[in-house]
Amino acid sequence: MSITRKLHHLIESKLKPAKVCLLFGVRRVGKTVLIKNLASKYEGKTMLLNGEDYNAQQLLSEQSIANYKRLFENTDLLIIDEAQAIPKIGQKLKLMVDEISHLKIIATGSSAFDLLNKSGEPLTGRSYTFYMHPIAQSELREKENLIETKGKLEERLIFGSYPEVITMNSLAEKEEYLKDLVVSYLLKDILIIDGIRNSSKMLDLLKLIAYQVGNEVSYDELGKQLGMSKNTVEKYLDLLTKVFILKKLSAYSGNLRKEISKNTKWYFTDNGVRNALIGNFQPLALRNDVGALWENYIINERIKFLEYTENRKELFFWRTYDHQEIDWVELKNEKLEAFEFKWNNNKKTKAPEAWTKNYPEATFTKIDTLNYLDWIGA
Repeated sequence: MSITRKLHHLIESKLKPAKVCLLFGVRRVGKTVLIKNLASKYEGKTMLLNGEDYNAQQLLSEQSIANYKRLFENTDLLIIDEAQAIPKIGQKLKLMVDEISHLKIIATGSSAFDLLNKSGEPLTGRSYTFYMHPIAQSELREKENLIETKGKLEERLIFGSYPEVITMNSLAEKEEYLKDLVVSYLLKDILIIDGIRNSSKMLDLLKLIAYQVGNEVSYDELGKQLGMSKNTVEKYLDLLTKVFILKKLSAYSGNLRKEISKNTKWYFTDNGVRNALIGNFQPLALRNDVGALWENYIINERIKFLEYTENRKELFFWRTYDHQEIDWVELKNEKLEAFEFKWNNNKKTKAPEAWTKNYPEATFTKIDTLNYLDWIGA
């Protein structure tokens, strides 16, 4: 099944000389397929390099204007896949865009850590940044009708939306793929970063977070359970966001005394990965975490929709010390929108009293299985 990714046209529209399009995303999410499609449809001359290939690393090793002008004299579009594997890649990209006036560049990475944080020379003002997610429901509109989409919702809550998972017919095959993905790819990327050697601790931390999806997380408690410091827990969680396994959600506060402001929630960027970590692929009827699965899924789909439509918003949850709470809050141009997620659409839901009192101009909407497709642009 060939799926047109939303980022294809978005990146195409931003291809300009003296600019780098940085494409980030976890491994196996479809970055390589996307850049090959972009290259095949580009009308000018293209060069596609794999940053993990020794020859590509050697080709770019001489960091000089003369070398890069010689290499790319007849190239209109340079694409470097897994660019974070090339030493000093940030400096090299900066030199290229500053000195080769006709060259357009796409660089992909499975980690934002090396390319953005260790580049030595920032690409500020010289780049556009894109994040590629597992398949968005909005990307499946041309492949599914409404009945099919509704029918596959449970499967996506359990097995997620990685491109290969979407195309597999057997549930056993999906399960095996996700288990292998976690061990062979995701943890591999984490351990490469920052010299981390203790894979068992990282795996244990991920499992604890998996059981706390949708709940506020205490770094102190996690540290006690894992036998590590609070600071180490925070460091590991930060790294897990940089390799796109976890998403952090902070608390919204209008500086009112009764609102919490420093707590965080953590979500997995794909339900299938979350379920693989805890080894639970049972159907929804046999589970006690359906609410958490629904919340994790719907948040990811909303994030995909907002990013792919370039609708920049600040995202939060909200809670008071007396436990009045809202799952999801969006802020843009001082406009507040609140959303509550419910798997069961039979229950009426209204905004907490403290919310309506303190933010009377804010909107409040329940998102359930009846209206979620509109909310995620699908």
